[in-house]
Amino acid sequence: MSYHWFKIFEKEKNEEDYLQQNTFINFEFKSEKICVTRTEKGLFAFGDRCPHNGARLSQGFCTKKNEIVCPLHRYSFDLETGKATSGGAFALKLYPVKIQEDGVYVGIAAKWWES
Repeated sequence: MSYHWFKIFEKEKNEEDYLQQNTFINFEFKSEKICVTRTEKGLFAFGDRCPHNGARLSQGFCTKKNEIVCPLHRYSFDLETGKATSGGAFALKLYPVKIQEDGVYVGIAAKWWES
């Protein structure tokens, strides 16, 4: 799969300085609203809308089990797999994150005509 990579931090240290553990930063790239959080297990990027009912996940919270919990109906999703851990059988949209010497990037899948 081909990705468009968007730099969100100049260096990995910036991510640690500006993004406290279990807090959120929102970005919009190519019309996709993306939420980024840092947990004990690392940096994760996911769609900011709950797949169940569209609530903003950035208004929810993270658990010690590495889950994001929706503020509306308390559905929870595993940040590593995107799978629902409570509620319906919905899946959270995840975005790959890569850390390089020149910055921290989030990838958005290229459309078939952009490859």
